[in-house]
Amino acid sequence: MHQAIQAQLRDQEKGLSELATIGSISPFVGLFGTVWGIMNALKHIGETGQASIDVVAGPVGEALIATAVGIAVAIPAVLFYNHLLRRQKLRITQMESFAEACGRIAMKHVLSNRGVRA
Repeated sequence: MHQAIQAQLRDQEKGLSELATIGSISPFVGLFGTVWGIMNALKHIGETGQASIDVVAGPVGEALIATAVGIAVAIPAVLFYNHLLRRQKLRITQMESFAEACGRIAMKHVLSNRGVRA
């Protein structure tokens, strides 16, 4: 029974690590895009010699979009991961309770066949 529970848990864990990875690295990908956009804004300022809104608006806008996309990907991934993890823990508890109940029933059966009262 223990081996069956462990096999079931391994099957349930498939995909959870990928989801956790997506949730944890997405903000960093967004941050990378932000840094890239700011670098482009600074490059444009250096090329034109002025810091007008026309020069920096495009790259800064791209930076903000990259940040927003990173966060927009991370939040649902983390929420879904936590939901699946809670559901998995509940199933583990249910399977362990079931295995324990089966063990008690089997023990009572064995003892009753030997004439011992449990």
